[in-house]
Amino acid sequence: MSEPGQGDRRGDRRGETRGERTGRDAGWTLSATAEGEGVRLELGLPDLGGRPVTAVIRLDRGEARAFARALLAAAGDATERTFVGPQEP
Repeated sequence: MSEPGQGDRRGDRRGETRGERTGRDAGWTLSATAEGEGVRLELGLPDLGGRPVTAVIRLDRGEARAFARALLAAAGDATERTFVGPQEP
């Protein structure tokens, strides 16, 4: 995505994505790398309580698919909640 505050798809071929908030340098990184029969996810936050933090999650194939489904469902729910009024014509 390229909208302010919504992140973008500037990343490497491993699937890295960087998100940025409007008006400040509060970017984050997310990378997914194939690892054996599974995937390694790394979420990097440049400032969490004043320090940079990287969370690493290793998932097998089934866990990765369940995680992806859960993220998609949460994103869909969050998107639907942004529409508080009636549909525009």
